[in-house]
Amino acid sequence: MESRGKILMERYELGRLLGQGTFGKVHYARSLESNQSVAIKMLEKEKMLSAGLSEQIRREVTTMRLVAHKNVVQLHEVMATRNKIYFVMEYMKGGELFDKVEKGGKLTEVAAHKYFHQLIAAVDYCHSRGVYHRDLKPENLLLDDNENLKVSDFGLSALSESKRLDGLLHTTCGTPAYVAPEVIGKRGYDGAKSDIWSCGVILFVLVAGYLPFEAPNLMDMYRKIEQGQFKCPSWLSQKLQKLLYKILDPNPSTRASIQKIKESSWFRKGPVGTLTVKGRTPSENATASAAPTAGVRRSRKKADGDATPLAVTNLNAFEIISFSTGFDLSGLFIEEECRKEARFTSDKPAAAIISKLECVAKALSLRVRKKDNGVVKMQARKEGGNGVVQFNAEIFEITASYHLIEMKQTSGDPLEYRGLLEDIRPALKDIVRSWHGDDKQQQE
Repeated sequence: MESRGKILMERYELGRLLGQGTFGKVHYARSLESNQSVAIKMLEKEKMLSAGLSEQIRREVTTMRLVAHKNVVQLHEVMATRNKIYFVMEYMKGGELFDKVEKGGKLTEVAAHKYFHQLIAAVDYCHSRGVYHRDLKPENLLLDDNENLKVSDFGLSALSESKRLDGLLHTTCGTPAYVAPEVIGKRGYDGAKSDIWSCGVILFVLVAGYLPFEAPNLMDMYRKIEQGQFKCPSWLSQKLQKLLYKILDPNPSTRASIQKIKESSWFRKGPVGTLTVKGRTPSENATASAAPTAGVRRSRKKADGDATPLAVTNLNAFEIISFSTGFDLSGLFIEEECRKEARFTSDKPAAAIISKLECVAKALSLRVRKKDNGVVKMQARKEGGNGVVQFNAEIFEITASYHLIEMKQTSGDPLEYRGLLEDIRPALKDIVRSWHGDDKQQQE
C-alpha cells in the first residue's frame, strides 16, 4: 500500500489518505519540484475496465483539460503505470461549499453574492468552451484556502459535439433537486440553459438554507420543478427575489441567460442595505411532514429516467472513487469501529440483489419495512439497548451489470448493528464480489 512519505514516479511525495472507494483512493501529496500541495486520485485500471468506465473517465479528462479557469478545479496532469491511472488535481483545502450551508443553515446575501459571482464566472467560461456541466450543486463546488469557489466533478459533463441534429442534448442526468424541468421532461434540452437553472437552485439554497422544490417524494418534487412552483422566503431582498424568479423560470426560452443575470441589479451591485438573518429558518413552502427530499441534505441520487420499483441510483465516475462528491475527509475523523455504513460491490442485477436481501432478512428474522427506488429498509424485530436497530441497503448502479450497495444504520445501538452485520456479511456471499474496506481489498 502507498504510505505517507512514499515517492510517486519521482515527482510527488504522498501524504495522508483523503478518501477511498471501490475503484481507488485519493491522497494528499506534495510536488517535489514546486512544493505545491495536490490531491492525487489513484484508479485501478482493471477495475475501471471491468466496470465499463474507461470511456467516461476519458471524457472527463478531455473536458477538464478544456476548462482552465480560476474558478474551476484544475487537473494538473494524468500519469499511468501498468496497473494504475493517477489524476493529479488541485488540492482544495476549504472543502465543499455544501458543508457551509449544512452547518450554518444558510449564508448571508453578502457571502452568497461572492460565491454566486464566482460560480457564474466559471459556468460562463465553460459554456464559452462548449462544455456543459449538467450536475451543478453545492457538493460539487469546492473552496480553496482563500475561500474562493471552484467547480469540480465533470463526470456528467457534455461537449458541444454531443448535441444531436436538433442542436440539443438528450441524456437525462443530474441530481433531481437541481435538475432543470426540460431535462426531466426528456424533450431535449439546451445544456447552457439547464446549467443556469441549477445555478439558480444553488443560489436559493445558499440564501434560504433549504431547497426551493420540496416534496414528500420524487414525483411530487418533479411536478413542482416542471411547474416552477416555489416561493422565496420573506427575508430575502426584493432584488434577489426578482433575480431568482427569472432564473428559476420553467420555460427555458424565457429563462434568464447568463448575460441577463450579469445585468441584474443584485448581481452588479450586491445586496446593498440588505438585512440578513442568521441561523436556519424553516421553509415557507415546505411540506409539513419532513419529506425524504426536504431540507438541504447531501444527495447522490441522479435522474436516470422513469421511476420503477427497481429503479436504482447511478454514480458518475469520480463519485465512485471516494463515494462522495469532492474529497471525502471522513477517514481523518471517524474511527473504523464507529462507522455506521458498510459497502460491497456485486455483478448481479438489482432485482437479484433485492431478492437476496429479502431472503437474508427472513433467515435472520429481520423485518423488511419498505423497498423502493433501489433502497431496502430493514429492522430488527426486538428492541435493543438503544431502541430498535434499523438500517437501509441502497443499491447504486455503476453499469447495467455492476452495482455498489451501501448498508447504513439509521437508528438503534451501533454495537448491536455491528453484531448484526457480522451475521449478514457471510449470508450475502452469493452476490458479493468484494466488500469495500476489507484489508485484502486494500492491498496493492
